[in-house]
Amino acid sequence: MKKIITLLAFTAVLGITGANANSGPGDGNGGNGSVTLNVKLNPIQTLTVNSNQKVVDLEYKTKDDYLKGVASTQENHLTVFSTGGFNINVKSSSAQLTGSQDNIDASTIQITAANGTSTTLPSSGFETKALGGSGETIVTSDVGGAELNFNVTYKGKGDNEYINKYYNSESPTTVYTTTVMYEIVAK
Repeated sequence: MKKIITLLAFTAVLGITGANANSGPGDGNGGNGSVTLNVKLNPIQTLTVNSNQKVVDLEYKTKDDYLKGVASTQENHLTVFSTGGFNINVKSSSAQLTGSQDNIDASTIQITAANGTSTTLPSSGFETKALGGSGETIVTSDVGGAELNFNVTYKGKGDNEYINKYYNSESPTTVYTTTVMYEIVAK
């Protein structure tokens, strides 16, 4: 890329010098000219959530689900464009997942990111973080890229944490909800 920019700058200088060489003040004397070429790179960062994955369900259906927890991996869940290194942070809109009769602590949900199907960032770091009200970093990259995809796994607590969070009056299921928000931050 540096060679291409240097070649373009050299060509621009030659083109302008050549254009001015025969354009003297009319007395037959040639002229010279030069141009300063600047390439100005502005920071651009975007993060989008896969539009087909705007709702993620962790559904506890069996005794083992309550004991071991439930996970849902969303492939290519996040797509990033970044002109340089970045972090991806995740947080919940509140510290609680709200239900009609009770709440669940958001911190009982674990969020884990990984490279998506078309992304291999060797300098990336991935961490599992508890969902909470303040932003937690789940992806760290020292380099940027275009159309970087990341898988995200949502995992609900096991150890029978939610066993007394079901209410029969909400038959057949009890639903607890929060909004999960992602943010990209330049490094």
